[in-house]
Amino acid sequence: MAAPPVPPAPPDAARQQLREGACQALSARVGALPGKGPVMLGSYEPAPGGEPLPAALRQSAFVYDNALAGIALIACGQPAAARRIADGVVAGVTRDRHYHDGRVRNAYRAGAVPDGPVPLPGWWDEPSKKWFEDRYQVGTATGNVAWAALLLLAVYESTQDRRYLDTAGTLMGWIDKQTFASEPPAAFIGGFFGHEPAPQRQGWKSTEHNVDAYAAFRWLGRYGNDPRWRTGADRARRFVEAMWQPGEGRFVIGTRDDGRTLNGGPSALDASLWPLIAVPELANGWRRALDWTRSRHAVGGGYGFNASPDGVWTEGTGQAALVLRAMGREDEARPLWPLLLAQRAPSGYLYATPERRIRTGLQIGPDSTTDDFYYYHLPHLGATAWAILAAAGWNPFQPGGRQADTANVANKE
Repeated sequence: MAAPPVPPAPPDAARQQLREGACQALSARVGALPGKGPVMLGSYEPAPGGEPLPAALRQSAFVYDNALAGIALIACGQPAAARRIADGVVAGVTRDRHYHDGRVRNAYRAGAVPDGPVPLPGWWDEPSKKWFEDRYQVGTATGNVAWAALLLLAVYESTQDRRYLDTAGTLMGWIDKQTFASEPPAAFIGGFFGHEPAPQRQGWKSTEHNVDAYAAFRWLGRYGNDPRWRTGADRARRFVEAMWQPGEGRFVIGTRDDGRTLNGGPSALDASLWPLIAVPELANGWRRALDWTRSRHAVGGGYGFNASPDGVWTEGTGQAALVLRAMGREDEARPLWPLLLAQRAPSGYLYATPERRIRTGLQIGPDSTTDDFYYYHLPHLGATAWAILAAAGWNPFQPGGRQADTANVANKE
């Protein structure tokens, strides 16, 4: 006779189990890499019993995922492990095989970072006898640069090692110099796509990227009087404010490729939620974004990437849980903990989605001919890190992971 199914853990217990298990998984991944030097963690793992990872993902350590993982490790109380990832980012800035201007690539080769130029991910194609590298991965997205800076700022807070603060300034100096576009609505553009020496400029402007840039510029401004940081924060914030659509109670995702025309069709969960915790002093005026996400993005007990989603996006469900907690809506976050815990793979990472595949409605790059950006049922570093941040109540956009300012402002009626 089969044993009865194990009932799901109560929400509070699920949140605690989620945090502890995911922290252990991240710590184990860092500890498994030899030495005490810089590392970059692989973003995806093969699903148990599934196919091997696609060649383009097999060695890939995305900077965004690693920045989240490092911040999550600080929230776990493991600053030494976070520091190894931060050292990997510093290596990416200072030891690029071509650039010497302060940027990072979107991804690096997973593993312990060797001496010399930091290796990029790629794969050998036996039929053609050629080495290939993904054009997105070798490029530089503005938001990823800002997230790398947010990691370094968080590690600087925990270590007081000036290298991290200085390198965060180098990264944000690159954003300030290379990506600001003054044509209205003025903002920081998407970045650069493709291989050196002449990657393609991406002129669209992203709400999400400018949220990231605002948070990093503002944080840097706490440590000095460099006018670039105040100016950069003001520019990014004005753009984010302009993307708010009061008639609908939501943020648009940004502009189209021309950098001028608003892209009001799609809705992205991260662009809808992140402003509430990155710009907490305006959160009360934007709280209708929570109603928008619930009515447009809710699916399967969690949240999907885009409006009318085709499945749960684990990473975004963690984001929603964090923002709901920050906005004083803990009761709405509570049902999400058992759902997130149920996404845990045997390795300890969380699956990117419980579905075989979910769509985002977005394209990976300018050479895409279809909306080819998907998430798959694979254990995912980024989803795991966001679950930790949510369970810990740690705001990655604020010094010290602060949530109090957001909740206090949001609760003033």
